[in-house]
Amino acid sequence: MEALGPFKERMPLAKKVVVLDGKSLRIEDIVKVARDRYTVEFSKESEKNIQKGQEIVEELVNKGEAIYGVTTGIGEFSRIRVSKEQSDLLQKNIVYSHAAGVGNIVAPEVIRAAMLCRANVMAQGITGVRLETAKTYIEMINRDVVPIVYEKGSVGTSGDLSPMSQIAEVAIGEGEAFYKGKRMPGGEAMKAAGLKPIVLSYKEGLGLINGSQMVTGLAGLLIYDAFRLFKVGQVASSMTIDALKGVMKAFDPRLHAVRPFKGQNLVAANMRKVMADSEILADKSGKVQDGYSMRCTPQVLGPVKDMLDYAREQVEIEMNSGIDNPIFLLEERCCLTGGNFHAQPIAAVLDFLGIVFTFAGGLSERHTNRLMNPVLSNLPDFLVEGKGVNSGLMVAQYTAAALVSECKIFAHPACVDSISLSADQEDYVSMAPGAAFKFREILRNYVNIIAIEMMAAAQAFDFRAPKRPGKGSDAAYKEIRKLVTHLDKDRVLYPDIHKIAKLVEDGTILTAVEKAIGELQ
Repeated sequence: MEALGPFKERMPLAKKVVVLDGKSLRIEDIVKVARDRYTVEFSKESEKNIQKGQEIVEELVNKGEAIYGVTTGIGEFSRIRVSKEQSDLLQKNIVYSHAAGVGNIVAPEVIRAAMLCRANVMAQGITGVRLETAKTYIEMINRDVVPIVYEKGSVGTSGDLSPMSQIAEVAIGEGEAFYKGKRMPGGEAMKAAGLKPIVLSYKEGLGLINGSQMVTGLAGLLIYDAFRLFKVGQVASSMTIDALKGVMKAFDPRLHAVRPFKGQNLVAANMRKVMADSEILADKSGKVQDGYSMRCTPQVLGPVKDMLDYAREQVEIEMNSGIDNPIFLLEERCCLTGGNFHAQPIAAVLDFLGIVFTFAGGLSERHTNRLMNPVLSNLPDFLVEGKGVNSGLMVAQYTAAALVSECKIFAHPACVDSISLSADQEDYVSMAPGAAFKFREILRNYVNIIAIEMMAAAQAFDFRAPKRPGKGSDAAYKEIRKLVTHLDKDRVLYPDIHKIAKLVEDGTILTAVEKAIGELQ
């Protein structure tokens, strides 16, 4: 369960720190810790809040109050009272019984993201865990103890119980972990890092596992990547329209101003910027207007930007929320039981993102189709000379079509599904992890879909020479041609697709374009 692919693990940089206060964590902070290996600290205020929360738990237990998961069982067993003496065993058993995941091992960057998000919840004091317990989590991040977690088994309510339990297993000296990249028993990893395993006290089993932080951490990484990839997608569209001598009236700012969707207007502005000073577009084609996939590009891609902005807002709210059950209110010194662990808001936005990136991929494939068809492009069939003998980029479009079709399957929303659990105590669940996994696959497909479009557009530019494309289009073209040469006769295509996909994924193309024309919005 990684965000997109084999991101490089980067070593910590000199004293770069993310400070947790429970209310100001941002997606960029997740990336700093998960990928750039910033260290983590609690603010002084959050340390005081954590200590106050622990005091309230002990105070309420000593009063003999019924507290879910502390002096009662959990789930369907919440009707059964647990003695004060049994409480420590209950907390350990909560971790044991909920660690039931299967599937692939979750990528270290996602585990760090999840632990960071959970530590930020602890920073609020509402979970009732002790300060030493909370500090153990951030020191595991800082000292490179990465619990081994299996990705499937969470239904997104009550949070991500199964994967979060596998993290907690290592914190109590059990399970398995990577320490500095080496796999070993969790107790050995903690010892090697100079950390003492937690001996769980009141509420701490629940306090470590009862939240949506696994899916929220993954969502943060995916959204960060999606913003960057979406910019590259706009570059790819601009290259196609540039190569096809698109009618630029469709991108006139006055046209878009009368329909003031923010995303639509930003996409149109970005595309004008990428295509600026194109010699190809200056050679008028005589067309009045283009097909929908060309002239409606801002209208189709605009909602992707709007949804990305909304998704960022929703996920960052979740990152800084009181996610647990029960929660302890610091001022009122009381306990409330409810459902703040329910991940429906995250499930919904991840499904929305999967839908909008699916139609972004579909648009890209239609652009590739137009570049291939000589009737629509006035270019050689399948962008190669010697038709009949050479098939050119014909089957690259097949690949794009296959990926788009797969995205359409993945775009079916997970958040509308539910299966009742725990003897109908947990009878409506979010299925947020499924939404995250689907969106991750859609983004991976999108990388290759736009790589194929860019490969085709670069080939088209060769046939438009000596006229040059716009400044942004040309910058992207030059990066592609550093690794992939013009196709003058048939050759194996997948190495070319892989090379361009890497330029898309690692930011090389975007960096070159923004260096040439300035930052895209």
